Amino acid sequence: MIALARPFNALLNSVALPASLLIVGVMLVGSQLDVPQFAFGNSRLAGPEQVTLAPADFTYRAAGHFLRDGIPVDAPMLQTRLDAPLTIMKYQVRAADYAACVADGACAPAEPRHIGKGNIPVTGVNYDDATDYAAWLSGRTGENWELPTDEQWAFAAGAGFADDALGLAADNANPAARWLASYEKEAARNSEAGRTPLPLGSFGSNENGVADMGGNVWEWTQTCHRRVHVDAAGAILSETPACTIKILDGQHRTPMSFFIRDAKSGGCSVGIPPANLGFRLVRQPAWHETLRTMLHL
Repeated sequence: MIALARPFNALLNSVALPASLLIVGVMLVGSQLDVPQFAFGNSRLAGPEQVTLAPADFTYRAAGHFLRDGIPVDAPMLQTRLDAPLTIMKYQVRAADYAACVADGACAPAEPRHIGKGNIPVTGVNYDDATDYAAWLSGRTGENWELPTDEQWAFAAGAGFADDALGLAADNANPAARWLASYEKEAARNSEAGRTPLPLGSFGSNENGVADMGGNVWEWTQTCHRRVHVDAAGAILSETPACTIKILDGQHRTPMSFFIRDAKSGGCSVGIPPANLGFRLVRQPAWHETLRTMLHL
């Protein structure tokens, strides 16, 4: 048996390397020819207009409700990096595209509070609506779409990402001072955007080529809200996530209960409630894109 096993193992070893090279070769050919993934069921859809951002270091303020000795404090600034390219929709999901998902029976109807005209983003949608649309779009395009994280959204927003720090001294325990600082910050924000959804592109594109970030439509992310206790040095003592509450990004960052379609109805919003709730998605790279990145092609 041992004598028979040795030739068999030698045979396996002799074909393993060529087989591996063949697989890599097929993957490379597929990547160069941009072989698509298959979308089953209904006819294939072209993906939305996208922007791909190269990996880079950046700084942004952490999300969450931070407390020191039971007193609210500003969240820390984080030095972080996205290690892979980020592909994000240039525009928010259009009302017309979301309506196609509704027509297919894959999404619940939107419930906008303010009715816009023209090529407008969908509004009046909650977190589940957004993830349902992402699943539908993924199935119809053969690509992998999902909501961005708060960190990814901040990276794409660039210099326009709103810093929600109040700038009070860490030992300031006066709730009136915090309320006043919050009020002044809200009053200083640009209120000229109005509340009616405007056509896509109305708020221009930022330095990353991403449009309408910080307009009058706040966007769902997949990041859970959290309550964080820190010590005097800022080190985390405890952290309690609250994943029934998600982070919305826009003119300011705010937590929102996942089932809310209209922020006026409540839902844990901080500060002035968002005028409209919408979303845009990020695309996870296909296997051949990941391979090209790994091989620097």
